[in-house]
Order: sequence, then structure tokens, then C-alpha cells
Amino acid sequence: KRSTSRFPVTRMGVDQIIRDAYFRAVDYNNKLKAWNALKPAEKAGKVPPRRDLELDAIVDVLEKRSFIECHTYVQSEGTMIMKLAEDFGLKVNSLIHFNEGYKVADQIARGGHGASVFSDWWDYKYEVYEGIPYNASMLLSQGVLTCLHSDDAEMGRRLNQEAAKTVKYGGVSETEALKLVTLNPAKLLHLDDRLGSIKAGKDADLVLWTDHPLSIYARASKTMVDGVIYFDEEIDAKLKQEIDSERNRIISNILRETPAQPAVGAANASGRPNL
Repeated sequence: KRSTSRFPVTRMGVDQIIRDAYFRAVDYNNKLKAWNALKPAEKAGKVPPRRDLELDAIVDVLEKRSFIECHTYVQSEGTMIMKLAEDFGLKVNSLIHFNEGYKVADQIARGGHGASVFSDWWDYKYEVYEGIPYNASMLLSQGVLTCLHSDDAEMGRRLNQEAAKTVKYGGVSETEALKLVTLNPAKLLHLDDRLGSIKAGKDADLVLWTDHPLSIYARASKTMVDGVIYFDEEIDAKLKQEIDSERNRIISNILRETPAQPAVGAANASGRPNL
């Protein structure tokens, strides 16, 4: 109920509560710096600033040790958090979902913000009614560092096919489409020195496909993590045969050892029929 909620129930209220938290974090950080600047003798008899774990997290963002990952859908939400970030001298590392990002793609690019979006999810709730499958390609065309994602476990296993949609919707090149699910997310995670592309010195996290990675017919033939093969399609087929053989052996033994049951209705030793 609005009358009893302790949280804001408008987007303006959301803006205000986040902004208030950042102002408190700035004040808290200034007090910490002032305290740390004191000499031991100057600290004698004084109480240090009280530790605040919530504000510590925001201070990490202010000091650029951590990054803003903002869940947002509509244009007004994204604009709000970008304005807040710019007011505090920050960038939004990832505008997550942002179905209406295409409406302010130039603004995202101008601020140096990033985006992690769906390929074409829309029309499942009010905030996504104006989502379009051209979103990712329009963001890329403005120079926005963009990647594709999904918070659905099943779709998350097939992001290569999600990337392929941008080739159809927006004419993104195959190379740039693959980057949407490889190098670009690695950059947004600040792990591109280790992940996201095939290069000497990087972690050997690789997939060997049976077809073009963007094809719906492509299967993962081999999966490698840190240079170790964790999945091999040929070995997997042999293991499945072994499992089937063992299952059949067990079932055969069970059927052979199970005594035959008298037919229903037949009389047993007491003369009464089996039910």
C-alpha cells in the first residue's frame, strides 16, 4: 500500500533515494579521508567515523574501484541514472536490459556509458512494450559498447543464436555480432585482458562448434576451460552408450529376479481371490 510503503513508488522518488545515498556516501568518504589524514597523536581521544557497509559500496563506485550496473528498461530510467552518474563524475558501466536504449543511443555514447541488452524480448510487461529487435544494432551504430545477455537460463545457453538476430535485424556484421557475446561483455566486465577473444596470453576458454557459431544448427563439439577440455561430443556419445548398456543390464537383472505375480482374480492358498 502506498500509504505504508517505506520505499518510493514513483520514478522521481527512485531518483531521489539513489541521489540521497550518493550524497551521504560523499559526506561519509570525506570524513573517512579527513580521519585517515590525521596523525596518530591527533586521533587520540577522538572517535573515528562509524563504519557503514552500505556506503562503503558506494564509496568504491565514487573512487572507481567498482562500477555501476543499473537495471533499467524505459528511456526515463536510463536518462535518470546517466544524469546522476554524470553529476558525480561517473559512468554507468552497464545499462542492463534497457529495451528503450535506442531512443537515447546518442546520449549513452556521449557519456561513455555501456549497455547490456536483450536481443528482442518485448511485450511481456508494460516497461518493455516499446522494445524493438533493432535496439542492439542502433546502439552499436552510435558507438556504444554493447553486449547481449539473458536472465533466462535456457536462453542464456544459446546467446550465439541471440547474437545472430542482430545480423537479421540491423545488418550487423557476423564479426560484430559475435563480439556481442564474447569480447564486448568481457570489456564490460573489465576482464578483456583475460577473456573474450582468442589471443596468446589469455585464458584458454574456448568452444569448438560443429557449424558457424551463429547458425541454429551449430552444436558445441568441444568446450575448453583454462586449456582443459571439459566436454567432448565424441566422448560424451561413448559415455551415453555405456550408461544405456548399464541401465539395460540392471533392468534385465531386475526382470529376471522378480518372481511372477499371480493373476488378479486367481485363488490363492487360502481359497480367496487375489485383488
